[in-house]
Amino acid sequence: MKKTIITVVGKDTVGIIAKVCTYLANNRVNILDISQTIVQEYFNMMMIADISGSEKAFDTIADELTQIGEEIGVVVKCQREEIFNSMHRI
Repeated sequence: MKKTIITVVGKDTVGIIAKVCTYLANNRVNILDISQTIVQEYFNMMMIADISGSEKAFDTIADELTQIGEEIGVVVKCQREEIFNSMHRI
């Protein structure tokens, strides 16, 4: 299993979850865990996803999600699980 952490942050608007999750489903990326919240008008979502089923490389997925985020007015970031864990280790 190749896990990645995906975060989505920005002004709330209709279709953010649909757009991101449709991309992931179309590219055989399995969402293992998801959390989303809206504070006033700001949207925040964090997902743990397994990209091992995708034919695309991590860098391609990350770049395409960044592009989708730009199109819908949010910031989408992807990190490999091991890098995320190293950065957030106490």
